[in-house]
Amino acid sequence: ALARVTAVLAAYGVDLTSPFAAAHLQPPPLAVAVAADALASAGNASLDTYDSGPAALAVERWVVAALARLAGFGADADGVFTPGGTLSNLTALLLARDAAAARRSLDVRSDGVAALPEPAVFCSELAHFSVQRACAALGIGEHAVRPVSVDAHRRMRPDALAAMLRAGGTPVAVVATAGTTDFGSVDPLAEVAAIARDHGAWLHVDAAYGFGALFSAKLAGLVDGLALADSVTADLHKIGWQPAAASVLLVRSASAFGPLERSVAYLNPEDDRAEGYDGTLGRTVQTTRRPDAVKVAATLLALGRAGLGALVDRCHELAGHAAALIAADPSFELVGGATLTTVVFRYRPADEARSDEVNARLRRALLRAGEALIGRTEVDKATCLKLTLLNPDTREADLVALLALVRAAGSAAERLVEGAA
Repeated sequence: ALARVTAVLAAYGVDLTSPFAAAHLQPPPLAVAVAADALASAGNASLDTYDSGPAALAVERWVVAALARLAGFGADADGVFTPGGTLSNLTALLLARDAAAARRSLDVRSDGVAALPEPAVFCSELAHFSVQRACAALGIGEHAVRPVSVDAHRRMRPDALAAMLRAGGTPVAVVATAGTTDFGSVDPLAEVAAIARDHGAWLHVDAAYGFGALFSAKLAGLVDGLALADSVTADLHKIGWQPAAASVLLVRSASAFGPLERSVAYLNPEDDRAEGYDGTLGRTVQTTRRPDAVKVAATLLALGRAGLGALVDRCHELAGHAAALIAADPSFELVGGATLTTVVFRYRPADEARSDEVNARLRRALLRAGEALIGRTEVDKATCLKLTLLNPDTREADLVALLALVRAAGSAAERLVEGAA
């Protein structure tokens, strides 16, 4: 059975160790993390209640405390692992929604969100789509999301945010992005935090991508102001080289989890909790929860901040090299990136009017042939290509070869489009 499944995955899966696999924020996982994850699976602990996984609970508390310190939070901080950044963002906005209601002496948990007048969530126009999903799931509605315009560096404009907050409604949360998916751009966190505080709004920072910059002494300054947030999402299955999933929601104050408090007789009765025998049922919308922190603990112990920082710096260097190669090649147009580890660009066909079709075709051609896996996105309504470079073993020569494949596929796609025309 294992041989059969392995054959399918090996023959038809994505080999993330290939330097030509550069589409998504999906790194080749570290061997120590894979081994630790297998150990965690073998133990089959669940973190909802103490007696389902006492050792795994202790590991998660240690990892959460370490990550909270890295974020700049104080001794009152807390956090919980989740199955991904989408659920971390959802949980953060749930806490923000209930905090906004509590400030007005309302109880949306019992009475529903209809009790909250004109709720609004403010985020960059480049924020992750999970913000809209979370608002839909929480009953606030996707129309409550107010996109804030960005500047030339693709960062949220503080002046535009302030003007929108003054326009009225109930500000449930301001969501700043530390590392946009396409460009790695980071909103001006300190300025955004000051504006959110002035308007009594919860500040959540979606640092699913950018949190990893904290491992690097060179790049940590990109996320200055992170410690001013009420909550932070960090995905270590992105910059962190963990097997998915390894997302964590950090909160500046443990009291933020108050709305999720729950005591269930067969899981965490009050007298057990009073004696210290408690799990994490009161920190998450999940019940059964696997010990994803185990692999992160093993990685932190094995590599430390400096070891992970070296991986971050290497991938950042690769992105800068790729951007330079693209900028110097007349076949391509550099659109942006290299702030963290992504580069956005376009292949330039002779007929610019057919650029979108050619770029879309060339990506599918590389995918179909199994030659390379590159990303695709849209910038200013134009179809673009993207390199997401999270393999620190990639060499500069590999980037040259990868771009040669893209160039050849672009030329072939151009001929096909011209022939069809």
